[in-house]
Amino acid sequence: MEFTLEEMREHLAALEARISDACKIAGRSRDSVKLVWVSKFHPAEAVENAIALGATDFGENRVQEAELKFSEPRMAKDGSRVRCHVIGPVQSNKLKKAAIVADCIHSIASIEAVEKLEKVCAAQDKTLDILFQVNAGEEETKSGLDVHEAEAFLADLEKRAGAATADGKSENFPHLRFRGLMTIGKNTGVAEDSRECFAFLRALQQKFLAKGGAFAHFDQLSMGMTGDLEVAIEEGSTMIRVGTALFGERDYSK
Repeated sequence: MEFTLEEMREHLAALEARISDACKIAGRSRDSVKLVWVSKFHPAEAVENAIALGATDFGENRVQEAELKFSEPRMAKDGSRVRCHVIGPVQSNKLKKAAIVADCIHSIASIEAVEKLEKVCAAQDKTLDILFQVNAGEEETKSGLDVHEAEAFLADLEKRAGAATADGKSENFPHLRFRGLMTIGKNTGVAEDSRECFAFLRALQQKFLAKGGAFAHFDQLSMGMTGDLEVAIEEGSTMIRVGTALFGERDYSK
């Protein structure tokens, strides 16, 4: 059942307290963690309520749903434009639509997808932020780069990217910003079980950020959801993805 505006306000306050406490324990600023409101399967009215409560970033799993809600620009309470994050796997035939509607795609896992996104963004004269999804928990049901192949994938991408441009992009992908990595914690119901895969992701992200060049902006870690956000923040997450705890239960029948 969808939360009312007042219920959303109460749940947001509780969530913010958790985020702030986790940041304090980790010795980090609250501003170092972006809250992405996962609005999948929630109606446009719920998005409007979230914006009224100060939301600036929304995550959608399906490109079609992202188009319905975010094709037209929406303004956040602080005057900035609301950002749309595509956080689910994107089929090759949906990459063009995803590139057009999204400000950031979290789930890239192939060179082919990178090349196609560059072509689309060049035609649109648009710069797109992308993150690379790693199946750090090594679960068969999860998408993303194999944990044992992720470093080699990024090293190959670095070679293909060519020289860095003055604005920290790359010669061969000038319309893309490689922003970091994304993973989904282990589906065990125990937050601590995800610590090792979160730590692995951070180590990999830090290694390539230090290289600079095409990875000059590689400072983002999208990891942590309602059940494991404290562990994710302790391990360096810069973006947590929360849906049901903010919006209420989803109506999957729709």
